[in-house]
This record gives sequence, structure tokens and C-alpha cells, in this order.
Amino acid sequence: MRNRRAALAAIAGAASLALTLSACGQSGEGGSEESKGSAKGGTIGIAMPTKSSERWIADGNNVVKDLESKGYKTKLVFGEDDPDQQVAQIENLITQGVKALIVAAIDNKSLNNVLQQAADAKIPVIAYDRLILGTKNVDYYASFDNSKVGELQANYIVEKLGLAGGKGPFNIELFAGSNDDNNTKYFFNGAMSVLQPYIDSKKLVVQSGQTGLTQVTTLRWDGATAQKRMDDILTKSYSSKKVDAVLSPYDGISIGILSALKSDDYGSKSKPLPVLTGQDAELASVKSIIADEQTMTVYKDTRELAKVASNMVDAALNGKTPETNDTKTYDNGAKVVPAYLLQPVSVDKANYEKVLVDGGYYTADELK
Repeated sequence: MRNRRAALAAIAGAASLALTLSACGQSGEGGSEESKGSAKGGTIGIAMPTKSSERWIADGNNVVKDLESKGYKTKLVFGEDDPDQQVAQIENLITQGVKALIVAAIDNKSLNNVLQQAADAKIPVIAYDRLILGTKNVDYYASFDNSKVGELQANYIVEKLGLAGGKGPFNIELFAGSNDDNNTKYFFNGAMSVLQPYIDSKKLVVQSGQTGLTQVTTLRWDGATAQKRMDDILTKSYSSKKVDAVLSPYDGISIGILSALKSDDYGSKSKPLPVLTGQDAELASVKSIIADEQTMTVYKDTRELAKVASNMVDAALNGKTPETNDTKTYDNGAKVVPAYLLQPVSVDKANYEKVLVDGGYYTADELK
């Protein structure tokens, strides 16, 4: 019994020492340089969805840059659109002793268990651009006004087709984002708040009949998936008709749709390309807009979003309340997550230079 008590005491002592060292940002072996010091010098974990989209690469780099300018160290990981991989990456970041987490979720419902681990370790969590659902362990949300994104896309279609002036009917097809991304419904519902009256009055006709959100989602926002669906729609519903507009929520999806349209001879003199929306002002799509193919995109300055997220982290780690401007909209099913929303901007051939080039997002050479 005495030996057992001595062993237990030794284990308790070791655990206490480990906890003490951990609280100081060190390990029993001296710790890595990244984990030493106070919150200000601590490491922030940043989990982005994928490197397959230039948008997320830019987001990751912008967050790193802004946090490091504030004196933090960073660990940036990309989940490559695999929810299990992202969970494992976040678990690893927690094990490494990060001071806070910034997470752009791949699957907004797969992170509940790992975020409980973060909460147990008293690690604040910022949901980045995509709201994480079903857990109380999300402290703040940094994003854009997602409903406004859809409204901008839809209003552009209305303007270009002259619907407000009574023109029509026109044929339109609808695309939405991934069904496991909470933003998808905001983008789509924002757009449909503008388009639905014209559909009801038959000024806009969806020849495929696919108008419900569950019918038009695009898993993982994948351009190839969108291209295949558009191919199917053109084959089945447009053998003797033409498409006048396509609501696309994201540039990568738009490029896929555009490929399907070109394969069906759109872009020729006899079949002009339809009005085609997008989002994120990705380089390929901006070049496509300049070339009179994709018609517009919604620009979201991710440099500003990175600043919002890093400011939230800095405030949370220093005993301050992060700035928010929406405390009612984003109910994730477990709580209303306080949010800071930035405003998106509609961009087309007429204003891309002023918005994107003069604003320093791209150089003129990059767009050649």
C-alpha cells in the first residue's frame, strides 16, 4: 500500500509540474520556441479548408501576416476539403498548446468534439467566414454580410436583363454552394429574395425546374461538379432554348459552368454567353470578366477579414471584448455567435480597375 501511495504521489507531482510548465507555455523538455511566452508571444492555430482555391491560400497568408505583425507566432494548416483531416489538424494544434484557434470549417457540423477539447483547454475559437454549427464552443464569428452577397448577385442579373423595366421572360438556372457550409443558405436566400418575385411572375423561367436549395447545391464548391450539372441541364432542358442567366455563388463554380456553356457553343455569335455571376474575385474569374465571359463577381477583401479575425484573437487573449456589429443573426443551433460582418462589393468589367487594381488587391500586370 505504501509503495502504491508513493507511486500515486509521484504521478500527481509530475502532473502538477506538467500543468505548471504548460501554463507557462513550456514543456518538461524545454518546449518549442513557438509555444513559449505570454499570450502576446504565443502561437495561434489557423485552420483553412483547402489549397485548391486561391482564395483560401490568400486568407491563410493574410491572417498569418496580421497576427505576426501583432507579435504572435502562427501555425497555418489546410484540410484539403477532408473534414476528418481538419479535425485531426485542429486536435494537433490543441496538443501543441496554441493560445487561440481561427477556423474556416470544411464541414460545419464535424468539429463539435474537437472544439470541446479546445474549450477544455481554455482556447478561444474564432469561426472564420464559415459559421461552425451545433456547438457552444465558438466564441466569435468573422465574415462578410452573406445575405448581401446573394442580393448583389441577383440584383446584377435583374439589372442586366432589364427585369425591373418589364423585360422578359428570360431563362435562368440556379446554383448554390456546398450543403455543409452554413454560408450557402445565406447566399442563396439573399439571391432568391430578389429573384423569386420574377420567377413567380414568370419573367424568369427555370427550365430545369430545379429551384429548391437542396436541388442546386454544389458539394465542396467544386467547379467540376458544377460543370457536370450544367452539362446535364443543357442536354435535358435547353435543346431548343437558350440560357439567359446563371446564378453562381462562387468563381470556381462559375468557371465550371462557363466550361459547360462553351462546350454547348455558347460564346458564339448565334449563342451569346448568359449573365453569369460569381464571388471572391479570384484571378481566373477576373480575367474571364475582362475577356467578356463571366459577367461579374462579388469582391470580398480578405485582407480586411484577416484583420477582423486577428483583432478578435488579440482582444480575447488580452481580457478585452472583441468588436462585433451583429449579435442577433448567426444562431448556430447552440448559441447566437457574436459576429463582425464586412460589406461585399459587386465587381464587373466597368469597375474592376477602380476596385481591384486601385485598391491594391491585384496589380495591372497580374490581370494581363
